[in-house]
Amino acid sequence: MTGSVDAARPCYRLLVLLIPLSLACACAAKKPRPDALKVEDLQIKGTDQVSEGSIKSKILTTDTPWWEPLWPFDNGPSYFDPNAWEADKRRIERYYQAKGYYQARVTSDEVKPEGKDAVKLEATVREGEPTRIDAVSVTGLEPLTEEQRTQALAALPLKKGDIFQEDNWNGVKELIQGRLREMGYAEAEVTGEAQVDVATQLATVDLRAALGNRYRFGNVFVSTDPNPKVSPKRIIEQAQGAIRKGSWFSESALAEAQARVFAMGVFGAVKVNRGGPDREASTVPVVVDVREAPLRSVRLGGGLGIDATRQEARALAEWTNRNIFGGLRRLTVRGRVGYAFLPSFYAGDDVKSGVVGDVTTEFEQPRFLFRDLRLQASLTGEKGLEQAYSFYGGRMRAGVIWQPHPNLSIFPAYNQERFRLQGRVDGNESIPPITLGCRERDSGDENAPCNIALSYLETTIEWDRRDERTAPRNGFYAALSIQAGGGPLQGDFTYVRLLPDVRYYHSFGEQQRLTVAGKLRLGTLIPYKNEETGLRQSSIVNRFFAGGGSSMRGFNSRRLSPLTPLNPDDPETTTVPVGGNSLFETSLELRYRVTESLVVASFWDTGSVGTDSLSFGGNSPFNNRLYHALGLGLRYLTLVGPIRLDIARRLNIGPPLPIEPSGSTYTLPSSGTCFGLGGKKREYAGAPDGLCTIQLSIGEAF
Repeated sequence: MTGSVDAARPCYRLLVLLIPLSLACACAAKKPRPDALKVEDLQIKGTDQVSEGSIKSKILTTDTPWWEPLWPFDNGPSYFDPNAWEADKRRIERYYQAKGYYQARVTSDEVKPEGKDAVKLEATVREGEPTRIDAVSVTGLEPLTEEQRTQALAALPLKKGDIFQEDNWNGVKELIQGRLREMGYAEAEVTGEAQVDVATQLATVDLRAALGNRYRFGNVFVSTDPNPKVSPKRIIEQAQGAIRKGSWFSESALAEAQARVFAMGVFGAVKVNRGGPDREASTVPVVVDVREAPLRSVRLGGGLGIDATRQEARALAEWTNRNIFGGLRRLTVRGRVGYAFLPSFYAGDDVKSGVVGDVTTEFEQPRFLFRDLRLQASLTGEKGLEQAYSFYGGRMRAGVIWQPHPNLSIFPAYNQERFRLQGRVDGNESIPPITLGCRERDSGDENAPCNIALSYLETTIEWDRRDERTAPRNGFYAALSIQAGGGPLQGDFTYVRLLPDVRYYHSFGEQQRLTVAGKLRLGTLIPYKNEETGLRQSSIVNRFFAGGGSSMRGFNSRRLSPLTPLNPDDPETTTVPVGGNSLFETSLELRYRVTESLVVASFWDTGSVGTDSLSFGGNSPFNNRLYHALGLGLRYLTLVGPIRLDIARRLNIGPPLPIEPSGSTYTLPSSGTCFGLGGKKREYAGAPDGLCTIQLSIGEAF
């Protein structure tokens, strides 16, 4: 089981649910009056062409869900109101009409007592035949070129033979109007009428477009606070990244300009609108309305984290000045301090514990050389505790971020990392690549501290078109990280590390309640041969690990990895993950929004972490090295992201996890295949880790 809370960050895992639970219980619904009856069940019969669920979502009367006694986050039981039920029968007929069934009628309804304090409701519908579109005409587009007319009328949701639906009728007017405004017709209006003949069940659709002038962008103006700290020139400069004076007007350019200004990070509110058009000059001015946010902020918080191999308590703090030295230069100092227990605080003599934490100072210079380029540098000191080692050290990074579009960023940077590790595993460099990766020992003792130095260039490219970051429902995300270390950059290791990540989201159905989400993540670490030792060796600090709430959920955190025994001479000892040089992960998830706050999900995760670099030949993860897990999830939506509970069961497909240096045959006894139950089994997929996990977190897995 895994879970954690970080109250000062937007993405974190959750352990304690007492506060939202108590708030939800306090908001539970009360009876509207003492004699009110609970709606035990609601059925709408005869719904062949329109789904019963979509009808229920449009009426006031609802039935009490079966999970209501077990789930205190909703509004409690549903109660019967005779007046609302009478109105709902008319709403059902009106909803059918909106869907094109103008002859639909509620032919009967029953209110059946269910015990002393509940009722069951039943309504029967006669749908009739749908009304179909007989003809569609569009006028007013004659001034457009043939190409423009084709673009304006492409793939309309209304065409001859379709069922006439009022949503499509209203939507098609907005669709054509939006396309015309994208062409520069800023005042374009689309109106029309639809004539429905109930007798013949045919509809005639007539659309009329009033184009007006075709406009180009004019000057950009700023409306801001009195005595603003941010120069209007800087705001105009950012807006002009999307709005170029003299180019054709488009509403998408206004939206991009708004995103660019908001991304400056110093405004609490931003709105970019077109001003009153100049019809003689055929130009449209642009007005950027901004409200400045505080330029200094302090954030404090705390957190708890727990899983099967780690428990940790921590405190968090962050201080930011968004205009230090003027010019919107940003300085941020963030810190975290805590205490960790591995594998658990109740492990007796086997527990490994200590203080953990980090402090990061980050400086950012906007408009470095030109508008869309900013300089960023950071320095981090860190003390940590992992299953295979404890460490302290630091990281330094300096680079530039080029953001030509709000959805696209390219970040090349130079990085240096220095760590001093204390390991409890075999550090013999003749066993690549499953040692800690220490280049030098301070003494002949293989458990003595060792030093690791990395020096590398890294370029990160991100293209983010998700509709939102915390709980995306539509769009895609693509990223690529490329590291090249050592060689002329010095450092203890010469290597290349690649990590592409692709995610896709699409929602379907009424109110887009069903979301399909997919993820593909690959990684390969290619170490070059050391001239002194002749070995291809990597360091544990930049190898790949998988498992946990945002990774392959069939394993606990970082447990999908090659393993090594804490004591190679003792076959009964515990194993620890030491990472690998290759990573392969996929995830397919179906999320269904049951209510406005409750989401259920099912998922299929796959994953593999190998000792060798990624290959699709003999060392391919598809050659009996890919692990699979099926699971179910429950989400409760909050302002900071969904509280997520996932239960996963790994399929018994694949070998035990690699045990180094003995190879892939697992000889240590397991403590049960699922939550410690099921008896001891020496050979099963992913042994020694159990086949079942529970992940408790906040934020979607991807």
